[in-house]
Amino acid sequence: MSTDVFLNAASAWSALGVSASEMRANVFSATDPHTLRMTEQYSPGRVLALGCLPEHAALPAIDFAPEWQRSRNNALAWAAMQDIRGAVDAAIARHGPERVALIVGTSTGGLDEGTLAAAAHRQTGQFPEGFHYSAQELGDVAAFLGTHLGIKGPVHTISTACSSGAKALASAARMLRSGMVDAVVAGGVDALSSFTVAGFSALEAVSAERCNPLSAHRHGINLGEAAAFFVVSREAGPVRLAGWGETQDAHHMSAPDPTGRGAQSAMQQALDRAGMTAQQIDYINLHGTATPHNDAMESLAVHALFGRDVAVSSTKPLTGHALAAAGALEAAIAWHVLQDNPDGKLPAHWWDGVPDPALPEVRVVAPGAHLGRPVRAVLSNSFAFGGNNSALLFAAA
Repeated sequence: MSTDVFLNAASAWSALGVSASEMRANVFSATDPHTLRMTEQYSPGRVLALGCLPEHAALPAIDFAPEWQRSRNNALAWAAMQDIRGAVDAAIARHGPERVALIVGTSTGGLDEGTLAAAAHRQTGQFPEGFHYSAQELGDVAAFLGTHLGIKGPVHTISTACSSGAKALASAARMLRSGMVDAVVAGGVDALSSFTVAGFSALEAVSAERCNPLSAHRHGINLGEAAAFFVVSREAGPVRLAGWGETQDAHHMSAPDPTGRGAQSAMQQALDRAGMTAQQIDYINLHGTATPHNDAMESLAVHALFGRDVAVSSTKPLTGHALAAAGALEAAIAWHVLQDNPDGKLPAHWWDGVPDPALPEVRVVAPGAHLGRPVRAVLSNSFAFGGNNSALLFAAA
């Protein structure tokens, strides 16, 4: 049995767009596409830059599901799933529904619906008709997708904050290598909600302007929303999940270990598992949140392993930080970087161009930059609360 793991199909909905062509146009644009939206939709009285879905994106009605499952989070997941539905159905038909698994990274669940229901209860003393607390359960989106896709293998949720989507793909790889299943639908989804925006604002981690990763003037994240999913199997596909690494700092509840040792270890594990050296990586998609602590830690870890020899960028100024979906969304970006890209175009690092002199120097991608050849290997970092670190290494098949 082959131990190689491939991404056979991919789909993503985010501020970058809701189609592959729209996403690629924005990711590879040599001029700033300005995909974030200035809005107070989720923070009345305070305008914030958010990675909302494009205004032309309409989420599907999911009235085929029980009323308590009709959350915006589930609708977003269902929307993104439709572009790979054919590949999902083909995997089920080929292997049987019991040999296909589903792994979803998420952290928001039905937060917005729960917030509205709580407000109604305060006013009337009753929850709205049709509301059920299970809408807020983190496993709800996996149960919803598994039921309506007809998947009967293992169905579960990973919720490790901002590393969830990346860890869903690593978990899929382990499941396939074990022989437990023959295909896995894996990815992540998180929808924006006022609760999430208020929570991160209370941490004083949110920037009102577009985030500015690695800059001396950086001062926080932009929140975003996204859903990204893949069909993963041992059958040859266009992109190979060559390696992954996962570590746990346990340094602080919300701040990373400032030494970057856990992040560096996760990246080294990914390299080792792939049988690659640092010199073989063409591009790193940084976690790059633009908080003072995260950028300091990550640049230290990247510089320790790669020096200035590899091109890096953060795509969060284009997407916002999609939380549990971020790792899956940035895996989708890696997917596009690695295929149908003969000139080796790279995602630009959109910032003010003023590096923080306190940070180790890294080689940021300038607008319009390309390798002049196809990209062969991409590393994607995801770091979460509690020091939960994940690194995925993708290679052209």
